[in-house]
Amino acid sequence: MLTSSNSSFEDRVKLKQVTADFEAYRALVRGDEETIPGKVTNAYKLFIRLLTPKLQNEGLTIRHFITALQRINVVTILLDERPYKGEDPQVIFETLNSLGKPLTLSDLIRNYILLGMPSKEQTKAYDEVWQPKIEKPLGEAYLSKFFRDYLQCRDKKPYKVVSDNNTKELYYQFKEFVEQTFTSRDSFIKDIQSYVPCYLSIIDPSHYEDATPDSETIRELLRNIFEDITSEAFKPVVLELLHMYQAKAPATTISGALLIETLKSIRTYLIRRRVLSLTIGENMNIPLLTSYLPAIANQQTSLMDVLTKQFYQLRLPNDKEVRDTLERIAFYKDLRSYSKFILGKMEERQTKVAVPFRDKAITIEHIMPQTLNEVWCSELGEEKAEEVHQHYLHNIGNLILTEFNSEMGNKSFADKKAQLSTSTIRYSHDICQYEQWCEESILDHQNRMVSLFLDTFALPDEYKLANNWRDADKQMTEMLFYPLESDPTILTGCKPKAVVLFGSKIEVKSWRTLLLLFFKNLFDQHPQAKSILFDNQKEVLGRADALILWKDLKSKQVSYKHLYKTIDNKDCYKETSDIADDCICINATLNTQALIDRIARVMRLLDLDSEEVIIKL
Repeated sequence: MLTSSNSSFEDRVKLKQVTADFEAYRALVRGDEETIPGKVTNAYKLFIRLLTPKLQNEGLTIRHFITALQRINVVTILLDERPYKGEDPQVIFETLNSLGKPLTLSDLIRNYILLGMPSKEQTKAYDEVWQPKIEKPLGEAYLSKFFRDYLQCRDKKPYKVVSDNNTKELYYQFKEFVEQTFTSRDSFIKDIQSYVPCYLSIIDPSHYEDATPDSETIRELLRNIFEDITSEAFKPVVLELLHMYQAKAPATTISGALLIETLKSIRTYLIRRRVLSLTIGENMNIPLLTSYLPAIANQQTSLMDVLTKQFYQLRLPNDKEVRDTLERIAFYKDLRSYSKFILGKMEERQTKVAVPFRDKAITIEHIMPQTLNEVWCSELGEEKAEEVHQHYLHNIGNLILTEFNSEMGNKSFADKKAQLSTSTIRYSHDICQYEQWCEESILDHQNRMVSLFLDTFALPDEYKLANNWRDADKQMTEMLFYPLESDPTILTGCKPKAVVLFGSKIEVKSWRTLLLLFFKNLFDQHPQAKSILFDNQKEVLGRADALILWKDLKSKQVSYKHLYKTIDNKDCYKETSDIADDCICINATLNTQALIDRIARVMRLLDLDSEEVIIKL
């Protein structure tokens, strides 16, 4: 055992672990009967498991193991803490770790902050604050994300999503922010620690606590924004909102009533945009709204007013846009991710009672069933039954929230009414007023439901029918689409004008050409991607022959070759002799959403940054 005779600590163990692992390590060194679960104990057990079979080898003696241990080198690096007298501890750490597991953003930031302090202060800061109040509550899964959202919040501008490709870039940006903003490491630690409880309330609203009557309302609004609608873009804004709500300084404190009003504005903004399938620009622009929060706190403006003055792609849809869309779309399918949340909140608006819409027992019922039978054909009218069924099946006018979905199925309308009359959900009783369920009753119910949506997620009167965007921007603003961040359903009916691939802008006129250009530039910029994709294309691209070499394709039937284009955009079904055997051919017969999904899957597999592929519409 290595010991230190000069240690000022009670323990004389030389190889010190970080606080989270040290108890487990010390138990192993002391030979305690009970070990402490964790990475250190797991590593020790693995070593024993690997070593045990070798101990059974008669050809190996204790001398062999001693010889092996003697080949281990122990490196000692002495650091001089006086300014400009020694090496930079952070640089040494990064160099020693360069061949190991890549450092996460949280690793780099922790080392930068703590290694810049005298050793005794390092230990105190880590043991008393960093580990118990930052690392432990957030956990490994959220720690790096927290640092990025904290940076967006405090610097009031967007930063890239954390990935292995941009960790160093984000780290240097974070380091620059700290050095320009704080006069000491202690002041930074105190500041960032104060944001941790706020961030915990965002990633898990059940953590939110305060002693006011508003706490449950605030908790539910946080759950709506970050769990039901799953917004990432608003995390830095709400992080600062919650921090200002808990602040002591009168000039920047937000009241409970103002916090609730602002969170409701965010919820209304997001769900109205989701109805229209609008997500473009949010991640890149919403963090900028943090700069308006002091003025909102001082009631010089409101977030609702700020949201109505964004550029066209970030607009807040007015009542007409929302009504037209809800009357037209297949609500059940097109808004599947939000449908129960929307209907649940609409029910709460009517009854003033919370609805457990997240409960799996609460489902969405199609009044006119998904499969027609003779009874329902008669109910709808024999001549129009198929047309009505096709047009309105998934429309909001044919849907209610109910606890009886699995029991109702294809029952007649009369039988459904009898069962719905016993429901605790008011929608059900609204349906019972109709004598017959046909196109007329569906449209009447549709009007009621749309009006209730507009009342539930309401705008102030001055914005209900206004153009809620900066007028000059509608024609001038170029729509940007990020495959990793945006919803591909919004591309229906759109055509690309250009694509920015790895920093180079290329004009395009079709989605198919864009796909081919993506792969061509990808293989040029990242040569290793070719073998990775060929080995994993079934899982990533959806079929084992999404990519195929010409030498393997040219003997196939013409009908099969019709599915492919060469990476240089040549038709594979034509007899051509100028295609090289090793030319990559790509299955390009995809609809727009599938094509974008394929690009996004490749980007995730290769851990590409979202800004390496930007589509201009």
